[in-house]
Amino acid sequence: MIKDNQKRLNRLHVLLDVIVTAAAYALAWFIVISGNVIPLDGGVLKPRIYFLALVFILPVYLILYASFHLYVPKRVQGRRSEFANICKANIIGLMLFTFVLFGARRYIMHNEFFSTKMLLAFFAINILLLEAERMTIRLFLRSLRTYGYNQKHVLLIGYSRAAEGFIDRVAANPEWGYHIHGILDDSQPAGLEYRGIQVLGHTDHLETFLASNTLDEIEVTLSLEEYSHLEQIVAACEKSGVHTKFIPDYNNMIPTIPYMEDLQGLPVIHIRHVPLTGVFNATLKRAVDIVGALFGLIVFSPVMLVTALLVKTTSKGPVLFGQERIGRHNRPFKMYKFRSMEVQDPQKEQKQWTTPHDPRVTPVGRFIRKTSIDEMPQFFNILMGDMSLVGPRPERPLFVEKFKEEIPRYMIKHQVRPGLTGWAQVNGYRGDTSITKRIEHDLYYIENWSIGFDFKIMFLTVFKGFINKNAY
Repeated sequence: MIKDNQKRLNRLHVLLDVIVTAAAYALAWFIVISGNVIPLDGGVLKPRIYFLALVFILPVYLILYASFHLYVPKRVQGRRSEFANICKANIIGLMLFTFVLFGARRYIMHNEFFSTKMLLAFFAINILLLEAERMTIRLFLRSLRTYGYNQKHVLLIGYSRAAEGFIDRVAANPEWGYHIHGILDDSQPAGLEYRGIQVLGHTDHLETFLASNTLDEIEVTLSLEEYSHLEQIVAACEKSGVHTKFIPDYNNMIPTIPYMEDLQGLPVIHIRHVPLTGVFNATLKRAVDIVGALFGLIVFSPVMLVTALLVKTTSKGPVLFGQERIGRHNRPFKMYKFRSMEVQDPQKEQKQWTTPHDPRVTPVGRFIRKTSIDEMPQFFNILMGDMSLVGPRPERPLFVEKFKEEIPRYMIKHQVRPGLTGWAQVNGYRGDTSITKRIEHDLYYIENWSIGFDFKIMFLTVFKGFINKNAY
């Protein structure tokens, strides 16, 4: 049974963490104190005192690792979230370590100082070694599961879109190690198959399967029409002690990752989780936007100055071009660009897409559109609060009205500020590309926002986002 394997793995994991943390501490001591690779900052204590600190460090750090969910199964745990938890545990550990050791130096170390540089070296080395250890374990387990070992045996209750979605994902990720025995369902005939997974019978056979004691997990994937059986099925699973998960069949109605809040004991499901509706997240993102826009204006000011001169001297009309776009909360704003076309009738311009070899585009305009230099005046839009460094790209009112009728959930993108760059853009969905795919990427960004995700997109923009092959 997988639960027995998980217990053994967790014990091994704890032992490895003890070894890795102690090794990181010893390596930091050798680099800073013994080897004197980094000049000392007053750490003159004897080695015995430094290593006695491990009596405090090891149990506290193990508690922190457990508190930050570093011993949960790694089947579908994201590497990014695991690394973030490693960093959080080490930050808290460093704070506790510093507080205890420096606060007690008068009574224990007779006013001698622990080396600050050694503490910082331990902090950095421990994060790197723990991440390397977990990556090695992850790769080893995925290799085992791909070859059929360390499997989690599951049974699906209910044939539905949720069941098909689960089977699709398990089939695409054999390294997760899920072995699906089959499906129990009251409305489908026994023997019906989906991607090799058979309907084994009706749900009243559930107790027989549970009595065999070969299952690690039950996935309840009932269709909406069968939710009346949910209470009875859950009660049977709970009675057997088998771990049970509920995969709701509402993807077409609530196509997102909802989240739940407790209203004095009453669970309330929010249809869409938008992290940027929180005051702290919104304030943090706005601060990054202001600093980033000012930095961008300073760094790219020579490029912007040369572009302005070229636009002015090679064609008639203003240097900047302002176009109405739809922003956060469906409010219109004027988005600025360097003018890349000949001056034209505003009414005609608003209704036309740019086409390949469009005669309206000037020679300079073709270059600045291809390299995204024409977008640089939007740093001013960011400072004014109309836009963000990262977010869904804004569209013209005419096309917003068109797309909101044709594309499901299109208007959700207006719950956040539009961006100078975005997740869709760094994945290649710019210019004349699939609007549907663009919206899928925009919604993923909105629901999974983090400040780290923003920095990742900005980093990718440097390598993927500036040159636009779909710009005409």
